Amino acid sequence: MSNNRSLRASALALAVLGTLFAGQAAASGFQLREQSVKNLGRSNAGSIVGADASVVSLNPAAMVNLDQRTFQSDAVVIDLTAKFTGGGTVLGQPASPATSLTGGNGGDPGSPTLVPNMSAVFPMHGALEGWWLGASVGAPFGLKTEYDPGWVGRYRALTSDVKMVDLTLSAAYKFNDQFSIGVGFIYEHAQATLSKAVDFGTAICAQAAASVPTSPANTCFNPAWPLYPLYHPQSADGSFTVKGSDNGIGWVFGMQFKPNEQFALGVSYRSTIRQNLTGTLDFNGVPALVGADPRFQDGPGGAKLETPSILTVSASYAFTDRFRMMADYQHTGWHTLHDVTIVRNTGVVVGSEDFSWGNSNFFSVGGEYDLSDMVTLRFGVGHDESPTNDVTRTPRLPDNDRMLYSIGGTWHVSSNLSFDAAFQRITIKTPHIALPFDPITSNTSSLVGSFAGHANLFGVSMQYRF
Repeated sequence: MSNNRSLRASALALAVLGTLFAGQAAASGFQLREQSVKNLGRSNAGSIVGADASVVSLNPAAMVNLDQRTFQSDAVVIDLTAKFTGGGTVLGQPASPATSLTGGNGGDPGSPTLVPNMSAVFPMHGALEGWWLGASVGAPFGLKTEYDPGWVGRYRALTSDVKMVDLTLSAAYKFNDQFSIGVGFIYEHAQATLSKAVDFGTAICAQAAASVPTSPANTCFNPAWPLYPLYHPQSADGSFTVKGSDNGIGWVFGMQFKPNEQFALGVSYRSTIRQNLTGTLDFNGVPALVGADPRFQDGPGGAKLETPSILTVSASYAFTDRFRMMADYQHTGWHTLHDVTIVRNTGVVVGSEDFSWGNSNFFSVGGEYDLSDMVTLRFGVGHDESPTNDVTRTPRLPDNDRMLYSIGGTWHVSSNLSFDAAFQRITIKTPHIALPFDPITSNTSSLVGSFAGHANLFGVSMQYRF
C-alpha cells in the first residue's frame, strides 16, 4: 500500500518524464552529421578538412580550402526502420492476464525525414586578403519518432518531435599555406513536441486504495471493488503533450595544418549550448473523477537541457593525384544529459528522470577516387558508439552502437557547378529496454523488450562556385 500512496506524489512526472529527447537520428544519441553529402559518401571521414562549404559550421579554418565564392545546398533523407518486441506489467505486479500491458508493438516509429543544410563561403580580397567569411543554416540535432496509439509502450512514449536549427556565422584567417584558424558564432533555435499516454485508470484506483487503509493491496485488480468496472489499470487512457521552445548561443573553433600538398590535419571544437525550453503542458482525456485534480491541469512549464560539446579530428592524405584517403575521430560530450527535470512556471519541480548518458566516440575511414575529370567516386565505413545504457534506455531513443557503410560520387558539370549523391546504410546493435515500475517517478508500469532496426540515408547536393 505504500507503493500506492507514493503514486499520488507526481502525476505530471507520469506523463512527461523521459520525453525531452528523441530522434530518428543518423548518429548516436540525437546527433546529426548530415551537413554534407560529400562527407556522407565517406562515412564522415575527412569531414573537417575538405574543399566543402559545410566546414562553415564544422571547422571554419578549412574555409581556406575554397578559393572561390561557393554556395552549397545539401538534402539528406533519413529513413529509420525499427520493430519492438516485448511487454510489461502495471503496478509492479507479477505478469498475469490482469496485470500485463495490452497493445501491439507500436509499428515502425520512423518515417522518411528530410534534413536540409545550406552554406556559403566568401574569400576576401584587397585589404582583407587572407580572410574568409562564411554562413550556414543546418540541423545538428533532432528528428522524430512516432508510435501507433495504443501500443504496449504507450505510457513511455508516443510522439517525439525535436528540432534544433543553427545559424552559424564564421571567419577564418590563413597565416600561410600551411596553417589557418577559424571561429564561428552559433545561434540555435530548439523546439520540441512530445506526447505519451496516461494510465488514469491506474492513477484513480491507486489513489482510492491509498485513501482506504483497510483496502487490500490488489484493489486495482479486484473485480469486487465498486469502481472496478470503470477504473482499473488501462481502463481509462488519456494523453499528455508537452511543447516547448527556446534560443541559445554557442561557438565553434577550428585549426587546419597542411605541411604539404598531400597531407591535411584538422581539429575543431563545438561548444555546449544551454536551452531553457518553455511552453505548455496539456492533458487530454482526463476522467471527470480527477478533472479537478491540480496535478492534471494544463498550464505553462518547461525544462532545461544542454547540448553536448563535440571535438573532431580529421586527416586526409593524397596517395596520387587521383586517390585520397581520409579518417575521422569525434568525441561527443553527452555527459551533459545526466537527467531531465520538469518544472512548472511557478518554479515547482514536478519530477526528474535519470538518463546518465556517457560520452561517446566515433571513428571512420574513407576514400575518394577521381575516375575522370568529371566523376569522383567515394566510399567509407564508420563505427559510432552510443551514449545510452541498458539501465536507463527508453523507447524515446532506443539507441545503441552503430556501424556505417557508405558510397557516393560527384559529377563535375563544369569548373563552376557540381552535383553530389550518396547512400549510407546504418546497422544498429540490438537495443534492450528494461524499465522498471518506479513509484518515485510515478512510472506505473514496467517495460521490457528489445528493438531490431536499421537506417538508410539518401543524399543529394549542389555546389556552385563563382
